Amino acid sequence: MDLFQRRGYHATSMPRLMELLGIGSGSLYTAFGSKDDLYARALQRYCDGLLADLDRETRIGSGFRTALRNFLLAIVTADIADPERGSLLVAAATERAAHRNTVDQVRTAMSAMESMLTEALRRAQTRAELSRERDPLEVARFLVTFLQGIHVMGQARADRAFLESAVAGALRVLD
Repeated sequence: MDLFQRRGYHATSMPRLMELLGIGSGSLYTAFGSKDDLYARALQRYCDGLLADLDRETRIGSGFRTALRNFLLAIVTADIADPERGSLLVAAATERAAHRNTVDQVRTAMSAMESMLTEALRRAQTRAELSRERDPLEVARFLVTFLQGIHVMGQARADRAFLESAVAGALRVLD
């Protein structure tokens, strides 16, 4: 997963994958099928982790705004610490846009993120943390888009002040 995340699908060679996994080509094909299959599994693992982190963060008792801020700033910190790592989800959406299975995986992950955020925003409305005038689905779609954009800006080497200012601006959508 890390190798695909850092180098992308096309720049990740089968010999490098075999070296990293410590297996021969026969074992790689037996265990994972093809490079495409291994990539799909790595992308699924990445998405599962991202969704688990988002779910955990939005369910803690500190309030939705604080939880979302913490989640976004954790992304900022990780991207600044290692900008080449980036987001495997963003890379999949851009580098493999012509591959139907990858597009379906990306769409499924984005939809799950949207659903998770929509439910968290509805909970925030019941606790009066978000105005009833705000449409949770609309706000969730903005946040899903913003999450991917903040990764792109991190890879573009935006500095911490820029990224923190962008996070502050995104949080104003909750006002």
